[in-house]
Amino acid sequence: MTINLRIPHAVTGACLAATMAACTTTVAGTASPISGVSPTANADVFAGLNACQVLDQLVAGEGFNPGENTSRRNECGALKPRFGSYGLALDPVQGLREYRETNDAVTDVSVNGRNALQADIPTGGCAIAIEVGEHARALVQVALVTSPRDPQACVDAQALAEKLEPLLPKVP
Repeated sequence: MTINLRIPHAVTGACLAATMAACTTTVAGTASPISGVSPTANADVFAGLNACQVLDQLVAGEGFNPGENTSRRNECGALKPRFGSYGLALDPVQGLREYRETNDAVTDVSVNGRNALQADIPTGGCAIAIEVGEHARALVQVALVTSPRDPQACVDAQALAEKLEPLLPKVP
């Protein structure tokens, strides 16, 4: 049995050594980027940011329940009894252009100097999409129990967006 255990370690070590040696080959020439492809085109600008952790941080001490992931995506919602709910979605794929295309009556707004779009939520409340990159956005949503069309929802969404913005990555 000892022999069987040592063989995989020896083979693994040999394979690792062969792989490392293969990676040290030098090729003459000058490196150049592939034209038309950004090195971060497929990178998740929100890697390491969890929507629920961020939302919990933003509403700490305000009486909200802990945030709950609302889908398989990086989205979170937090409920405050007898007040309403706040939501946060970190989307590394869709930017403001896509948000404008899929929402009626969006309004251009600014969040701490970043481009953003504000829209009413059809079921009630207000949403603000903040630009993080050409193909990335953070979306805050506020729904109040007072009324589906309470204008305070947009005031609260703007305040939440302004607290969120400094935590968002800066993408060139």
